[in-house]
Amino acid sequence: MYLRYLVKLSTIFSIFYLILSLKNCSGTMLTRSVTRLSRALGLHLKAGAGLVVASNKMSSSASSSLKSDPVTAAALKLGRLNHVAIATPNLQEATMMYRDILGANVSKAEDLPDHGVTTVFVDLGNTKIELLHPLGDKSPIQNFLDKNKAGGIHHICIEVDNIYTAVESLKSSGKIRVLDPKPKIGAHGKPVVFLHPKDCGGVLLELEQA
Repeated sequence: MYLRYLVKLSTIFSIFYLILSLKNCSGTMLTRSVTRLSRALGLHLKAGAGLVVASNKMSSSASSSLKSDPVTAAALKLGRLNHVAIATPNLQEATMMYRDILGANVSKAEDLPDHGVTTVFVDLGNTKIELLHPLGDKSPIQNFLDKNKAGGIHHICIEVDNIYTAVESLKSSGKIRVLDPKPKIGAHGKPVVFLHPKDCGGVLLELEQA
């Protein structure tokens, strides 16, 4: 009876060891972990080896999916962080929090019909926070708020020296999809475009003319 508990305890420790080893994704450590786990569970080593091979293939595939592009990099030359945009279900309440509780300087609300949003900017000195609220029935912000009832970070905006050159370079490279056919005038009266979040590490990225 005690022997059975010892075997189970050994199996649990082996599983924890495998999880810790996976954090470093080291082929050697992963192989050893799978080997120990296989022995503890009474599995054949080849099954564990197959897992290692599959893991290595996935890692190799992920790392080789994106290659450097000096031409596009030279054309974009990302500059300063212009703002972090936060979608909010209650623009007045969010504005009061930043102004009346956190003591920040905030702008007046401005409607942007072309973008389907109402914006308020919070001045942080070296950058800004853009508060976004849906404007109109087809606002793209509404979809985000439907999934995130309390609101949250919607996108980040980074400046570029020449947005038209940047857009053409991105379209030519085919590495990052541009969501807008051409730049639109944004909240600061300057042209902006959005890049597909699936091509930007899960982040909706806005480029704005510096």
